[in-house]
Amino acid sequence: MKKKTATFLLFSLFVPLFIIAQEKFTLSGTISDQSSNETLIGVNILFPDAQTGTITNEYGFYSITLPEGQYKIVISYLGYKNIVETIDLRSDLTKNFLLEEATESLDEVVITENIEKLDIRKPQMSVNALSAGTIKQIPVVLGESDVIKAITLLPGVTTAGEGASGFNVRGGAADQNLILLDEAIIYNSSHLFGFFSVFNPDAIKDLRLYKGGIPSRYGGRVSSVLDIYQKEGNSNEFHANGGIGAVSSRLLVEGPIKKQKGSFLLGGRASYAHLFLPLFDIDNIAYFYDLNTKISYRLNPNNNIYLSGYFGRDVFSLNESFENTYGNSVLNFRWNHLFSDQLFSNLSLIYSDYYYGLNLDFVGFKWNSGIRNFNLKYDLKHYLTDKVKLQYGLNSIYHKFNPGEIEPSTSTSGINPDKLIDKYAMENALYFDVEHQLSNKLTASYGLRYSNFLRLGQDELNRYENNQAVVFNENLQIYEKAEPIGVDNFDRSDVIKSFNNLEPRLALAYQLNGESSVKASYNRMVQYLHLLSNTSSPTPLDVWTPSGKYVDPQILDQYAVGYFRNFKNNTYSLEVESFYKTIDNRIDYIDGANLIANDAIEQVILNGRARAYGLEVLFRKNEGRFKGWLSYTLSKSEQQTKGRTPEETGINNGNWYNTPFDKTHDVSFTGSYELNKKWTINSNFIFQTGQPVTYPNGQYEYNGIRIPSYTNRNEFRLPSYHRLDISANYTPKPEKTKGFRGEWVFSIYNIYGRKNAASINFRQNRDTGSNEAVRLAIFGIVPSVSYNFKF
Repeated sequence: MKKKTATFLLFSLFVPLFIIAQEKFTLSGTISDQSSNETLIGVNILFPDAQTGTITNEYGFYSITLPEGQYKIVISYLGYKNIVETIDLRSDLTKNFLLEEATESLDEVVITENIEKLDIRKPQMSVNALSAGTIKQIPVVLGESDVIKAITLLPGVTTAGEGASGFNVRGGAADQNLILLDEAIIYNSSHLFGFFSVFNPDAIKDLRLYKGGIPSRYGGRVSSVLDIYQKEGNSNEFHANGGIGAVSSRLLVEGPIKKQKGSFLLGGRASYAHLFLPLFDIDNIAYFYDLNTKISYRLNPNNNIYLSGYFGRDVFSLNESFENTYGNSVLNFRWNHLFSDQLFSNLSLIYSDYYYGLNLDFVGFKWNSGIRNFNLKYDLKHYLTDKVKLQYGLNSIYHKFNPGEIEPSTSTSGINPDKLIDKYAMENALYFDVEHQLSNKLTASYGLRYSNFLRLGQDELNRYENNQAVVFNENLQIYEKAEPIGVDNFDRSDVIKSFNNLEPRLALAYQLNGESSVKASYNRMVQYLHLLSNTSSPTPLDVWTPSGKYVDPQILDQYAVGYFRNFKNNTYSLEVESFYKTIDNRIDYIDGANLIANDAIEQVILNGRARAYGLEVLFRKNEGRFKGWLSYTLSKSEQQTKGRTPEETGINNGNWYNTPFDKTHDVSFTGSYELNKKWTINSNFIFQTGQPVTYPNGQYEYNGIRIPSYTNRNEFRLPSYHRLDISANYTPKPEKTKGFRGEWVFSIYNIYGRKNAASINFRQNRDTGSNEAVRLAIFGIVPSVSYNFKF
């Protein structure tokens, strides 16, 4: 009797659930641009009556499971006309949508629902997205639109100054940013030592910068993720667009391989200012070129393949006696497969290479170094219900590091060939992410990443007493290189050192009302690669090195909390975030460290720790003739390396000191005003606290040589940095939407001629013999004009 009762209770419990489950159906499909058939990322699929919705993924796919019934569906995407339909969901349904680009001004487009309203409910925070159109409106030096310069106008993002490579996020170093182009790792994001970025804005489809609350599918860096996807190409008809500027030009062509099934994209840029230098009797040369390419093909409704690549080079030479060449090369093959209307997968095979070459004819040798990797990724996204979405996958990267190789450049050279020891490593990861709507007001995103790093065998590895490659000289109170006591040799398949780490991620969003929410996040991330650089910004000569026997991986813990609000139906939005993060095992350098051509780099570095905390405010005006944003960041970034024993002083006497990326105040304003259909005025203003530096505080003479003595590390600062830029876009025939169309861009960078200090050097005046400080400024006023076209 008890068995029958239990059976009946189980039957009564599960049959209704089974019936309910059977009454739910899945709506799925892809959303594309009507004119180009290119899939769109982040499109809103909203069901206002059901108070739910979803967005398209990186390949334009969406899926949502709802109870049987009739629904009003609203498809909205900024810059496109809305689609409003009624869906009768009585069975699983596949439905693709084509969005028509809005040719009217934005204030004439009626937006009944907006992605920002949905974002208030989503737990994802500390993320900024910029469109290619927004990037192109921002005034920049020499008139060339620039992705990196654009993101530095966002809160929490800075650079080391004009002409400096890379960018810094929330007080982190440039090497702590994971930069992805179509999922491939980019190791150097700059052309011409920081004047331009490697990203062609014409080829960009989507850009997202993750500063915190980073999903588990990303790993390997501890500061941020800059995730960029290239366009797929127009599969309906042939199009081209480009621009002619003062120092560089660009051209991008795209068209169908097979109409509505396959497409190609090919884009190139090149600078040519060096061609005019001989007219002024200047023998120096500095130029860059790059190439973006992509092929997309739809095999059938469930399978798509993509082949994308990037190749870029910079060349700098002096009087034909010195030549420097460097750049990135990446290639990625991807296969999208739809297992069902609820399970989407992406398999990626990626090759990435960064090369640095140096040819010194006057000395008689060539030098090259770099890092190369092969990456296998398999990601799956499972749309379980309208309230639960699961993403999981694996990633395996094989790294080869070339620290440097020297060879004679001529047969008469006195240089002997030499090769620094190559290093090898495997970086593996498994992850899962869950986005879970717990209630109408509370949504959570949680996940876990397991990372494994194997430092593989190399030809030779020094062995030291007590495993300490750096020793402390108590008499001189300084750190010195330890003498090796032996050398170990390994096979390539040997594992010198292995690391295993769990990286949990959690984010919560609580909706206060229809216009505002509060969010909080925590994430742990581990970085196994280190960029060896003792400058405030990366240089092409800097060398990457893996964690191993003497270098531990960097481990980040970051906490963030924020308040988010929309005003007047998303005409205005406000984001306020506060963050605190700590990083263990941040490498630091002993005084006098030599990082170039050093085959025992462990002899000059110590493991320290870093911390950063701050407040970020971003206020946007999203609609109307005037659009733009105002951002402010108040932050602190510090580093500390204590002595390993009570007798050791540590770096900077073991005290916390400012990192080179510490900017107490950072204010940015960006605005765009549509004067009329032909003219648009754009401007931006930047103010930043000066960069921390170390100055000499005295000098002494030894054998007739004057030797400076220095203060504590980064105790002083350069003068504050600020500038104002303006530009004007003129479209002669704005009503023309077909055929050849042109646009003029007039810009003035640093309009009031501020001489911002890139550095301050100290020297002895030859006439007076007294010491003096000399400010080096890169730019004054820089006017430019460029012409953009499309057809």
